[in-house]
Amino acid sequence: MSASLLSLKGVHTHIGAYHILHGVDLEVPQGQLTMLLGRNGAGKTTTLRTIMRLWQASQGQVLFNGQSMARLGTPDIAQLGIAYVPENMGIFADLTVRENLLLAARKARSVDELDTQRLEWLFGLFPALKKFWLYPAGKLSGGQKQMLAISRAMIEPRRLLLIDEPSKGLAPAIVRNLIEALNELKRSETTVLLVEQNFAVAKALGDRVAVMDDGRVVHAGAMAELAEDEGLQQKLLGLSLGAHQ
Repeated sequence: MSASLLSLKGVHTHIGAYHILHGVDLEVPQGQLTMLLGRNGAGKTTTLRTIMRLWQASQGQVLFNGQSMARLGTPDIAQLGIAYVPENMGIFADLTVRENLLLAARKARSVDELDTQRLEWLFGLFPALKKFWLYPAGKLSGGQKQMLAISRAMIEPRRLLLIDEPSKGLAPAIVRNLIEALNELKRSETTVLLVEQNFAVAKALGDRVAVMDDGRVVHAGAMAELAEDEGLQQKLLGLSLGAHQ
């Protein structure tokens, strides 16, 4: 297995009076796509938000490239080359597709300063972005908004992408397009930590997998091994991938 770009060691997170993460241990190998699976309420989104320090760990370590991020704020973490695509997508509905992407490109002050080659690469992954370039983002379909949210995270090269349930609520045809785009992203050797409830998506994309339950990682290994073991799927997730093809 590749060296870990991101490591969580014994991470606990409290939100108010609630103890959500109970000692999370997680390794995200560099250049691979790691799936973070688990039942609703297992702590997956809290894990992503804790990594970005949107919520602060009360105990444990979050290490990026071997260095602690404990003293960093969320903007500092973004400066390290880490991008976060939340479940609610976080796009600016009143701004155009172009304006949303420009805001995410920290090194560009105008559209003319955007990396043309990278922009064309994104258009190749998500052709709808080019079609609706001057369209208000709030008027896009759910699938198009998700494509925009992911593209904002990818408008500049990132070392690590954290993506929360990108296929949620999307039509099957759009999900297939999303899988193709994320596979292309994998070929660029970008490291990805992906929370997902669609197990067909997990099987198609994952190199590694970590399964959470009750605020802990209860299983970690190769995604292919979990995909082939219906008994383990039933034990960890309460259902089998085979039933969700």
